[in-house]
This record gives sequence, structure tokens and C-alpha cells, in this order.
Amino acid sequence: MTTSVKTAVVGVTGYAGAELARLLLRHPRLKGAEPLFAGRVDEKDIARGGVPLSEIHPSLADSRGSGKLRQQPFSWDLLTDLGVEVLFLATPHEQSRAWAPEAIARGIRVIDLSGAWRLNEPANREVYAFEDEGSALASTIQLEAVYGMPELHRAEIANARLVANPGCYATSIILPLRPLVAAGVVDLERGIVADAKSGVSGAGKAPTAKTHFMYAADNLSAYAVFGHRHTGELLEQIGLDPSQIVFTPHLLPIPRGILSTIYVHFKKPQSSASVGHIFHEFFAHSPMVRLYDKTLPQIQHSVHTNYADIGFQLDSGGRRAVIVSCLDNLLKGASGQAVQNLNVMMGYGEAEGLE
Repeated sequence: MTTSVKTAVVGVTGYAGAELARLLLRHPRLKGAEPLFAGRVDEKDIARGGVPLSEIHPSLADSRGSGKLRQQPFSWDLLTDLGVEVLFLATPHEQSRAWAPEAIARGIRVIDLSGAWRLNEPANREVYAFEDEGSALASTIQLEAVYGMPELHRAEIANARLVANPGCYATSIILPLRPLVAAGVVDLERGIVADAKSGVSGAGKAPTAKTHFMYAADNLSAYAVFGHRHTGELLEQIGLDPSQIVFTPHLLPIPRGILSTIYVHFKKPQSSASVGHIFHEFFAHSPMVRLYDKTLPQIQHSVHTNYADIGFQLDSGGRRAVIVSCLDNLLKGASGQAVQNLNVMMGYGEAEGLE
């Protein structure tokens, strides 16, 4: 078991990057091994050694001097000279496509928070329109990328050189559906409906016409119907074809959090005990999943935590279920899950630094 590891973060300026910095700076296994923060630095800031974290995210300033750490100009030589072992990429998809192979070639393991390497099937990757799609290098890297959901792929993550962190919506839907589909109790011919709602931070830090206050406040809107880029993750990780699920995302007028309401039909009547048994058995060794046996999850209980909360209710005949799944899109849906993957890769307790 490794006692400590030198990490680096590229993309600390975004919402997910800020949460990732906060978690790594307070991780009990990383005391005395602060992350390197690297990225684009203006000429005027290079002379002072980079941009202080306290200027990028004032909330990261604390009595331990975390705010004095700086985002330095990125270079591969910098990472090599400082002995970086694990690189977090909180970067746009195309940048991760270019940088992950270079990091791996230099012996640096990668946890990528973008969608660059999440999808195995070319048809599912079409939504991203990657410029290097089909190239020999991209195909080779894709073959060894591991989908970074510890509840599904814990053993593979432990030895991976490239972990593709899941999407936030995808996490909230895959976790409650995979156990039931794997158990063979869901009537896939009747179809699954996943109605998911996310806070505005899920769209990223860059403002758009549909995420600024005047549009999002006092509003609820559906978007990317039949075309959201997380759909491919659902198909591949649950084991579905496109005709078996309808996924519709919505924008909630709140800063963060996801609530997914999922409707399924069963092949034969189920009891609350039988469905609960499937969930409890599947997640018996998953500390970041909380199962609700008598009530349904709410966003307010999962926000600012790395827990995925799952609950369900059956109709009177036991042939249909409504499943509710909640999580924080910036934590279990992004940075918290990335640190969870780091824990698995390093042999730490899976929940260390996250509870």
C-alpha cells in the first residue's frame, strides 16, 4: 500500500477543479504532499511564480496556507521534475484526448474528468466528434481506459493507467439500474424512463444564454432530448440498447445536485424485500452508496457529500417501481468520484478523505 502520492491537477479554475483541489488538500493520505496545480498562466503572473489559489478560489484560503499555493505554467518537464505520479485532468474533452496519451507515455497515471475516454463504442463516441477518432494512438489508449465507477469496476481501476471518470447524470442513473438489470428482473421490452434534473453547475463555469440567472431562475427546462452525451455511458455500463431507455435531462434553478427519477417494469411481481435485497447485495462493499429502505432520497441530503443516495417504491402489484437517485454533481458526479478512484488506485480506503 502506498502511503502518499504526488498528484497534479490541470483545470483547477473550474467548479470541478475547485472541489478537486479542496478534497486533495485535505486528504489525510496526502499531508505534506500538496498537489501541483498547473495550467495556463498569463505572462504577468509568470514572474511571481504563478497565480495563487486564493485568487482563483478565495474559499481555498485557510490557516494551513493552502491559498498560497499557486497555479504554475503547465509543462511536461515540470510534472516530471516534481515526480508527479497521478495527473487529474479537469480539462475539455479535446485537451484530455491529447494529454492523456502523453502522460501515460511518461509513466504518469491519469484520472480524466472529461468525456474523452468514457465510451468504448465508436457509435456512442460520435456525439463528441473527436478529431482523432479512429487513429491508431486513440484506439490503443481507449482499449486500456477503465470506466471510473468503483462500484462496478473496482478491480480494474486499482491497476489502471487511465481512469475515465463517469459523467454526473450517468452516475445517478447507472448506479440504481445496473443491479436490477444485472439481476435479470427488469422487463427491458417495456422500456425504462430516466427523468433527471441537475443544478446549474453541471453545465460548467463558462456562462451561456441558458445558464445565466435570468434564464435559469424560477424555471425548469428539458434539454438535449434523445441526444445527451451521457446516453452512451448508460447503454454501455448498464447493458442496454437505445430502444430500451429514454433519458431526459432537465435544468434545475439550484446551484448543484442531481435528482433522477427512474421508472421500470418487472418481468414478474417483486416485493420491497426482494428489490431491497438486490440493492444491498450489490452495494455491500460500496461505502459511497447509501440505500434508503423506507423513504426516498432528496437533493438536500446528498449535496456537498460524495454519497449516491438510492431509494425506491413499488406499485401495489409489485410489477412497477419508481427509483429515486440523488447525488452532488460536483462530488460523486465529478471530483469526489475522481478522488474515490485515486483511493482505489493507491490502495487506500475507498472513502478516505470523502466522509
